[in-house]
Amino acid sequence: MQFPVVLHTDDGVRYGVTVPDLPGCFSAGDTFEDAFASVKEAIELHLEGLVEEGEELPLPRRITEHRADPDFAEGVWALVDMDVSRFDGKSEKINITVPRRVLAKIDTYAKERGATRSGFLVEAARRVMEGRI
Repeated sequence: MQFPVVLHTDDGVRYGVTVPDLPGCFSAGDTFEDAFASVKEAIELHLEGLVEEGEELPLPRRITEHRADPDFAEGVWALVDMDVSRFDGKSEKINITVPRRVLAKIDTYAKERGATRSGFLVEAARRVMEGRI
């Protein structure tokens, strides 16, 4: 999952980072690079808190949707890639029907990339729901 983040500074040296899709999630650093590096941990901790409270993980919106917010007018935007699979909960076995040729293509594609059929289908579904496909 890719979370848009906005980096901002008041003095041109130290930076703060805000994660608009996770209200209350922010980080900072003494340099641009430090701030950007530290935000990944902030996102992870925030997501852990949401899961512990029984809340759903929000789907990130596109940067273009956030740019209209005047609070972020002077910021620099970036995307932070987060593996959220550990927050998805216990796996559940399901029974689905897939045409044989499509299933063969899925298996070949997944195997070529070192993935399992299930892993591929979950990742493909996640990307579609996030609007990345």
